[in-house]
Amino acid sequence: MIISKRPVFALVATLVCFSSLELAAFAGNLPNSQIRSGSASPVSVSGSVSQKISGPFTSSNLSVFLIHGKDNSKFQKFLTLQEALSKGQVVVKETGNVNQLAIQNNGPVAVFVQSGDIVKGGRQDRTMQYDMILPPKSGLVPINSFCVEHGRWSKRGAEDATAFKDSNYQLANKSLKMAAKYSGDQQQVWDSVAKFSSAGFEKAHVSRAQALASPSPSSLQIALENDKVQASSKKYVKDLEKLVDGKSDVVGYAFAINGKINSVDVYANNALFKKMWPKLINSSATEALTESEVGKKFAIPKPEAVQECIRDADKAQKQVKATSGKSRMMMQETSKTVLFETQDLPPSVSAKSNGLDMWVHRNYMTK
Repeated sequence: MIISKRPVFALVATLVCFSSLELAAFAGNLPNSQIRSGSASPVSVSGSVSQKISGPFTSSNLSVFLIHGKDNSKFQKFLTLQEALSKGQVVVKETGNVNQLAIQNNGPVAVFVQSGDIVKGGRQDRTMQYDMILPPKSGLVPINSFCVEHGRWSKRGAEDATAFKDSNYQLANKSLKMAAKYSGDQQQVWDSVAKFSSAGFEKAHVSRAQALASPSPSSLQIALENDKVQASSKKYVKDLEKLVDGKSDVVGYAFAINGKINSVDVYANNALFKKMWPKLINSSATEALTESEVGKKFAIPKPEAVQECIRDADKAQKQVKATSGKSRMMMQETSKTVLFETQDLPPSVSAKSNGLDMWVHRNYMTK
């Protein structure tokens, strides 16, 4: 698979020019890379933060852009939900309520839970509705969730029906993410799961009989774990996963499928982004697989399209979407784009403050 990199075009009047060698550093040591001379330019993410876009880096119908910027030194370090569960630092418990779980951080390090994180087990596999920052020694905290497995409400195999053991996958579809985070509608989530899983099995050549033979035929988690689905999306991951290697200034990424910008994720620092990257690129790859069409032609978008997505949402009025843990979710919405911003709220910060320089994660999604 050939990875193509187009020049980064000027987004503002003043250009910051890079040599071919510097551009090669952006692209990473990928096999069959094609590096062309270009330029990178500042992109305003919050009105006061200067960042740069490199890319696109394209594998088949999936194009990735990297967002470069400085870390915000005010933020503490986080474990991801996946890390915390594997270390035994966090416990996620069943409550008997489809749309609410209980989570507890028993360790000394704060945990970042991202909207769309899937937890496996309990009475049904669930996904988290909103981002949450779970402080150290948090005690038991409620967290909003949606079922991503229609039908089961009992123990599955040798799993614990009272708790969830891992979080290795995320929602891998924009419609699913919007149904959970934006609409907050369980039926829409179930409908989107069924549609997405069917498309994934079709593209991976999994027969209906094989799908129904799985331990949980309606589970999104089991669909994502399917060997054939994994193998079919692996080529995207292999082509693109090393893009961030050796880059200490990458704090986010954007991706496009079939020539259309899908979403942008930006984090407060490089360390958190790199921890999230394996989940992010895997979910993007799976979504690209489900939307691939043999012989379909499309124009690869330019960096201006990413910038437009960011600027469009940033101009909208902020509104509080949800509050959980010691964080809060702000939303900005236009007719084209919606931005979900997760803010870390220290105890000394008023809930009425504007949250400037306290954001941890920004997720932009095109409509």
